[in-house]
Amino acid sequence: MTDKVAKLVIGDQTHEFPLLSGTVGPDVIDIRTLYAKTGMFTYDPGFTSTAACDSAITYIDGDKGELLYRGYPIEQLSESSSYTEVCYLLLYGELPTKAQLDEFNELVTRHTMVHEQMHYFYRGFRRDAHPMAIMTGVVGAMAAFYHDSTDITDPQQREIASIRMIAKMPTIAAMAYKYSVGQPFVYPRNDLDYASNFLHMCFSVPAENYKVNPTIAKAMDLIFTLHADHEQNASTSTVRLAGSSDANPFACIAAGVACLWGPAHGGANEAALNMLKQIGTVDRIPEFIARAKDKSDPFKLMGFGHRVYKNFDPRATVMQKTAKEVLDLLGVHNNPTLQVAQELEKIALEDPYFIERKLYPNVDFYSGIILEAIGFPTSMFTVLFSVARTVGWISQWKEMIADPQKKIGRPRQLYDGSPARDYEPVSAR
Repeated sequence: MTDKVAKLVIGDQTHEFPLLSGTVGPDVIDIRTLYAKTGMFTYDPGFTSTAACDSAITYIDGDKGELLYRGYPIEQLSESSSYTEVCYLLLYGELPTKAQLDEFNELVTRHTMVHEQMHYFYRGFRRDAHPMAIMTGVVGAMAAFYHDSTDITDPQQREIASIRMIAKMPTIAAMAYKYSVGQPFVYPRNDLDYASNFLHMCFSVPAENYKVNPTIAKAMDLIFTLHADHEQNASTSTVRLAGSSDANPFACIAAGVACLWGPAHGGANEAALNMLKQIGTVDRIPEFIARAKDKSDPFKLMGFGHRVYKNFDPRATVMQKTAKEVLDLLGVHNNPTLQVAQELEKIALEDPYFIERKLYPNVDFYSGIILEAIGFPTSMFTVLFSVARTVGWISQWKEMIADPQKKIGRPRQLYDGSPARDYEPVSAR
């Protein structure tokens, strides 16, 4: 906290509000007493200028293109860490010792199986159901299967619920995929790491052995790491808002999954890949570039720029390198979609229109290309995002539950409807 105050002058009245300072980032004006002092609210659609909570988990500096998990730059974690180590960091605040990491990995591994009756639950969905529709329903239904970890007032139950969700989300996601393609469910294997186990559950079949390629597993682990948390985004804010009512943790995460489903949020990588396919071939790129520059044309280039990052997306730099490694391994360089992506990327980095507007390729631009090359259909892209983001949602939820300042969320509004009026009977209308 600082000793500085912000002064708000309304008519002949001056009101003072304290300025609060975090460890990094802009100061915030504490307006908790605004309504009591002035009888007014602030107006901030999308909450883009509003800090709704204190948090020590993730920090983004959009101008610098910086993303920190618990203070550690995403570039360093991507280079040297693993997804489960990042999970531990986000959950507990510090990087684990080897013994702590081994114990954590063992704990997660021992919780990857889901209740056998959940298999029957999937059969209630149509075979052509979108995997995200299945995810939203199944994650919420976990509260019906795991009654012993829904009491949010019990720290041990909160811990068990956290581990369960991190461990079981890949299994639930793989089952959603298998159900959508008409293949039998594959049980998790305790001898595989987190990413390898997920790939095995998705792509192995009983008829033959499936060996996970280490390069693909590393890419999958990296995608999980890059998407593990991203400060107070729409889905995280949804989890916090749901949690503010003391809802059980499974319901809160299901709310986050539902929010993530939106094409403006978790569906952005699917939208980016669909755009590349719409362009089709390299020779058609100039046509779509012209359309993107035409203000009267509704067409938008997906996968470029970011709501928060006003410079480059630091995750995209890491993802670009990984994309090349995966595509080299799989030998898909003649893929038309990839050729369009590479040429479009080159143009975006050289065209003054993109440079002036800082429309750099973002993480969604590259992740969709990698996931398709691995073999996932576009309908699974957001599902994979939800698997990765689960630890971020859980970490934010746990932080909120333990916050002594926690209150149920209750945004206000600027009402522009009809003022009070008297009811008229039907015969008089």
